[in-house]
Amino acid sequence: MSITSLPAASRRAQTHDAATLDRQSWPIAAGLLQFPDPLPDGTSVRALGPDAWRASLLQVADAGFDQVELTDVWLKAGDLDAAERAELRAAADDAGLRIAAVAAIRRSVIHADSAKANLAYSHRSIDAAAELGAPVFSLGLHEPLHPAQKQALWFWTESGAVNDPADLHRWDAAVRSIRELADHASEVGVLLTLEMYEDTYLGTAESSVRLVEEIDRDNVGLNPDTGNLIRLHRPIEDWREVLTRVLPYTNYWHVKNYARDEDATAGLYTAVPTSMALGLIDYRWAVQEAIAAGFAGTITCEHYGGDGLSVSAQNRDYLRTILPRTAPTEGHRP
Repeated sequence: MSITSLPAASRRAQTHDAATLDRQSWPIAAGLLQFPDPLPDGTSVRALGPDAWRASLLQVADAGFDQVELTDVWLKAGDLDAAERAELRAAADDAGLRIAAVAAIRRSVIHADSAKANLAYSHRSIDAAAELGAPVFSLGLHEPLHPAQKQALWFWTESGAVNDPADLHRWDAAVRSIRELADHASEVGVLLTLEMYEDTYLGTAESSVRLVEEIDRDNVGLNPDTGNLIRLHRPIEDWREVLTRVLPYTNYWHVKNYARDEDATAGLYTAVPTSMALGLIDYRWAVQEAIAAGFAGTITCEHYGGDGLSVSAQNRDYLRTILPRTAPTEGHRP
């Protein structure tokens, strides 16, 4: 399928011009899942101040990245005041890092108890993204981990919160709240991307596409974090079918991979984190399909377990070998 043959509603605004991107210039950022907040002694990252922020960002730069996603499991940009945001941007500049996105994790705008607070936080995060020069704000509908998830070695082996697909009131609330955020983001020149995550309205290809289409804003697209879906210890949607459906709506992309094994007869399903090249998802195929569908956004590397930053760096280097050698022409599959 060529870019021009895609339905107009399927073309999402992108952060870059695909005609200018090749494997060396394609923006690849590091996520910050491996930098937790608070620290083990209870100290918040915010309280540590700009010298500590700079030290963490220098680790990202030392791993060879020139872009970083400000994942709010590390530092909540939406809660910083203007002076702190300026200090954060200076720390990133000192490390030689561009801020590719601000990401809100587990701050669902339809949470039963915290919807209003999370919506306000998302508005503040959009303003923070604009002030920090980040072109993207990423959010999802996943909620805080349940106690059993916090105790598990891998949290995805335990059940978490579920968005009821039959709850039309909650669905409408999601459309309404994200549309409000999209209009705000448009005013300050920021794209909104919605992270796919199991058991939410962004948990299947069909539901994710439907949600974006009902929101009906050109600056809203999908973040097809398919790794979130294939790691589940239960039957899953075929990852190729998911990506084929959602890539035309994609404007930002979290990438990670898992080694998965299934024995449906025995009811056995397992998954553990691994590198992008070795896991279930064939990212060589996925990247080619994404570019053919018109994707020209930032790719952000994530990894759970071990030295996640170093694995992310290895994944970045792998991406540099499968992205197109030269800027793709319209309708061309690299």
